[in-house]
Amino acid sequence: MTQTDTRAALAAALLKYLGGAANVADHTHCMTRLRVTLHAPERADLAALKALPGVHGVVSAETLQIILGPGVVTPVSEHFARQLKAVSPTTLAEQGATLRQNHKQRNQTPFKQFLRRISSIFVPMIPALIGAGFINAVSGIAKSVLAGPLGAQLPWLLTLASVTSLIGSAFFAFLLVQAGINTAREFGGTPALGGAVAGIILLPALKDFPAFSLPLLGEVALKPGQGGLMGALFAAALLAFLERRIRARIPAALDTIVTPTLALLLTGLAVLFVIMPVAGVLSVQVGKAATALLHHGGMPAAFALALSFLSLLMFGLHQALIPIHAELISQYGYTALFPILAMAGCGHAGAAIAVYFRLKSEEIRRVIRTALPICMMGVGEPLLYGVTLPLGRPFFTASLGGGVGALVLGWYASQGHFIGASTIGPANLMLIPLVTGPLGIPASVAGYVTAAAVAYLAGFTFTWFFGLSREHLEQYGAAQTDKPQAPGDGLRPSGVAQAA
Repeated sequence: MTQTDTRAALAAALLKYLGGAANVADHTHCMTRLRVTLHAPERADLAALKALPGVHGVVSAETLQIILGPGVVTPVSEHFARQLKAVSPTTLAEQGATLRQNHKQRNQTPFKQFLRRISSIFVPMIPALIGAGFINAVSGIAKSVLAGPLGAQLPWLLTLASVTSLIGSAFFAFLLVQAGINTAREFGGTPALGGAVAGIILLPALKDFPAFSLPLLGEVALKPGQGGLMGALFAAALLAFLERRIRARIPAALDTIVTPTLALLLTGLAVLFVIMPVAGVLSVQVGKAATALLHHGGMPAAFALALSFLSLLMFGLHQALIPIHAELISQYGYTALFPILAMAGCGHAGAAIAVYFRLKSEEIRRVIRTALPICMMGVGEPLLYGVTLPLGRPFFTASLGGGVGALVLGWYASQGHFIGASTIGPANLMLIPLVTGPLGIPASVAGYVTAAAVAYLAGFTFTWFFGLSREHLEQYGAAQTDKPQAPGDGLRPSGVAQAA
């Protein structure tokens, strides 16, 4: 039996004597112990656990601690997690969920898997991006207002604005470290090591690092932050890859010391001499490409981006844009793409308002009353799946409305006056406090509000006149009393028969 088989067998035995998968509420591990939280601790057979070969002891506390030793606990924990997921379902509902999940996995493409990984890395950071972004936005507005005589009269308020700016800036200063932690976790590495290699990119001492030459790139002089977010992602992914390979070849007794040391050292060298120079060039080119697209593409480019965004949202492809937004924020302090894409949500809301007043169905109105305020705060999925997509035409007129609103921002960009967002997450009307750009906050906000108003009006107008078919008007046009329906249940697409 191979070492892998032995550890898999030990994991299976642990699962058995812990009372089965149904009894395991949660589990994690430290350097030497597998820590398991059980639903019913009395169902665990402690004597059998202690008697297993490879188990050095069992500590019965709030969480059951099974001592496996360094170099053994990590692979056994991985097998334990896989076997928990692989346990056969016992109920019909669980069997159905498993079948759906298996079908979903069979239909996974490399691109969909890439999107899932991107989502797993960046989505956990969105609350911090939103919170820090709002604090920075309020601080920026306060500093702008207090820049004149008012600041001299209220020095304490100016000091408060500076303090809150420090609080809001902290997360963005260490954004690369958090990205490294999440990336390492996603690729099967140790999160802390991922943060460590990403942190190399931020070291102030890099400004004194001696210059060196690389093929194609010529002389390279490193500086703090070079490579940006892209470099942090590459570094943490490489770290996870090397850590797994090293652990598979190192004796268990040496794993705790040798694996993290070698993985960190080798990845660190790669970061300094390969990843930072190459990622630095790539990240700069991404920024230049986005800027050139908006500056030279202007209004047509902005129209096309906003027009297509609801379709990207429908298929979940919008997540592929998150690293681009984050890279632009890292380089310029704002992303000019995000407000343009946010116009899709404004056109969407305008279309929903038109549907609300054009049709008399209480069923439709109930869904819109629930979903529209959420859409105006930047979350469009309830409205998308509950109203506009099932009705069909409003989906397209909403997209057109967003595209028309984006023309305003495209015009600004073509003049070199980019209107950007200092963070991502909030959209539609909630984006207003986060708007910034070379023109300054007041002028940038005015430009964004104008574009949003145009998108709302265009979405409303297109939907009112062209978004509802004769069939919709006949079916929903007369006042009617619909049977109660839970908010968000949405509508059935036209032509789909109801169950008898």
